Amino acid sequence: MSATPRRRILQAGALAATGALLAACATDTSDRYGTDTGFVSGDGVATEIDAADRGEPIAFTGTTYEGDAFSAEEQRGHVLVLNVWYAACAPCRKEAPELATIARDYADKDVTFLGINVRDAAGPAQSFEKNFDVPYPSVPDTDAQIMYALRGQVAPNAVPSTLVLDPEGRVAARISGLIDASTLRSMIDRVLGA
Repeated sequence: MSATPRRRILQAGALAATGALLAACATDTSDRYGTDTGFVSGDGVATEIDAADRGEPIAFTGTTYEGDAFSAEEQRGHVLVLNVWYAACAPCRKEAPELATIARDYADKDVTFLGINVRDAAGPAQSFEKNFDVPYPSVPDTDAQIMYALRGQVAPNAVPSTLVLDPEGRVAARISGLIDASTLRSMIDRVLGA
């Protein structure tokens, strides 16, 4: 075989391999990756944990964007809903109006909501809260101290994530990814009824 046909065969093989690689790279992952920031979104899996199987109480402190101290331990005796988010997260923006409505609906039922912002400085975070009329505070966690306290409960790259803590401070339910409002309401209701 002369050098020219061999070269053509090698070129054709290289082109085929390149084409296969480009096709694989073109796979649509927009349902898992935020188009603007490269984050991995949770898949919306909802999990409830029987009271007998719940782990240790979650303990963390923080300071809200408004400058108020927050302690998870001080919320014992109440149901606490934690939502992990940041302003540029597309699913976070999509679920914000529903979370705000649910927080208002449960405000007089001994349920406290808290946002945990994993990326933003005060400006973008407060603008998001104002834009979506969020009625509950958020604490910044850019140093991942709160996320460390939530290890094993929230995947560090699954944003948004929502946890429902029982009155003892234990994780009773979680949603990894965009919330479904009726699912979250049912989770809160079950924890309130327990």
